[in-house]
Amino acid sequence: MIEDPILLNDWHPIAKSSDIPEATILPARLLGEDLVIWRMNGEVRVWQDLCVHRGTRLSLGHLKEDRLECAYHGWTYNADGECVKIPAHPEQKPPVKAKVRTYRVKESYGLVWVCLGEPSRDVPPFEEWGDPSFRKVCCGPFRYRASGTRAVENFLDVAHLPFVHEGILGERAHAEIQDYEVEQTEEGIVARNVRIWQPDPDGTGVAKDVTYTYKVFRPLTMYLSKDTVAGRFSIFASVCPLSEFDSVAWFWIAMNYGKEIPEEEMIRTQSLITQQDIPVVESQRPERLPLDLQAELHLRSDRIAVAYRKWMKELGLSFGTS
Repeated sequence: MIEDPILLNDWHPIAKSSDIPEATILPARLLGEDLVIWRMNGEVRVWQDLCVHRGTRLSLGHLKEDRLECAYHGWTYNADGECVKIPAHPEQKPPVKAKVRTYRVKESYGLVWVCLGEPSRDVPPFEEWGDPSFRKVCCGPFRYRASGTRAVENFLDVAHLPFVHEGILGERAHAEIQDYEVEQTEEGIVARNVRIWQPDPDGTGVAKDVTYTYKVFRPLTMYLSKDTVAGRFSIFASVCPLSEFDSVAWFWIAMNYGKEIPEEEMIRTQSLITQQDIPVVESQRPERLPLDLQAELHLRSDRIAVAYRKWMKELGLSFGTS
C-alpha cells in the first residue's frame, strides 16, 4: 500500500452498490492494496484481502451467517474482522492478533466508498443527487492504464474537446477558447464561464452554445455542469486509483431535461466519449503529472489545469505526480 497521506485519508469509490447484492464476496484493489468486499444483512464491509493464517485471499472464501470463512483452512472471521473459529483446533480460542485489517466504508450516490486511513472529510458532495428534478445515470467503470491525476486533468481540459471529441463536444472550426475565471476556494478548484460551441453536448443531437462550470473537490474527484437553454447537464466523477498507473473512473450524469432520452443511449454516448479519451491519457508522458509548472508549456486555456497542479503541490500529493 502506498504512503501518500492525502489519498490514504480520502474516500474512493471501488464498486457500484448494486454490484454487491446480499451474501456476495468480491475482490477489489485500491492504492496498491488488495481488498475483499462483502455484504451480509444489508451491510457492506471492506477488508484487506488476506487471511492472517497463511495469506490466502479471503475473496475466495464463503459467507456463513454474519461471518466470512477462509477457503484454505476454514478460519472464520466475525463482522469486526476477528477470527472466532479455527476448525483444525476447535477447542483453541483464536489469538487476539488473529484479526483482519478492516477499513471504513460508506455507500453514497449508489457507489461504495472506502478510506484506507483516517477520513479527513466526508464523501465529496454531489449537489444534484438529492434534487428530484434531475435524472441520474451511472456510467462506468472505465479503466485507464494511467495515473488518476492524468485522468482528472483530461476531464478538466476543455481545449481538447474539438479534436478528440469532434462532432460531439466540439468542432475544429470552433476551437477557440474564450477567457474564463478560475479560483481556489475552501471546496477546491472552481472554474466558471467556460464557453464553447458543441454539436451534441448532451445526447439530444442539438447543437448548442454551452457554458461550463468545473469543480475539483478532491485530488481525484471532480464535477462539471453545462448550462444551456434547455436546462442543466452535469457530471459528478471520481477516479479510483488501483495503483499509481492503473485507475478506474466512475461518472454520474445528471440532467433536468431530456427525460425522453433512453438511459442506454446516455451510457453509450458517455462510453464513446471516455473511450476516445483513454488512449490519449494513456499515451501521456511523463506518466506522473508534473507539478513543476516549468516542466510543460501552458496557455490561457490551460488555467484549470494550472490551478489543479498548483493545488496538488500545495496539498503535498505525491502519488501519480512528479
